[in-house]
Amino acid sequence: MEIEGTIKKILATELFVETPAEEISDHESLRDIYALDSLGFTELRVQCEDIFDVRISDEDFVPENFRTIAALTALIRRLQGGGT
Repeated sequence: MEIEGTIKKILATELFVETPAEEISDHESLRDIYALDSLGFTELRVQCEDIFDVRISDEDFVPENFRTIAALTALIRRLQGGGT
């Protein structure tokens, strides 16, 4: 499963980011560029937990891990046991 592509699809279809999934960058700020707010980040957390079968603890639910798709992908890989 391609984590980055799945996150982009979540952003475009579930969180209604106005940028099409195929145009979302892995390295741009989810808050500043794609206008995710606190509710959006919470929903993204829940969606990622469900889809990738991981548990994102409160300690991992920090801005550094949700800053970009690349950062979130690294977190999910680590939680799945695959490293970064």
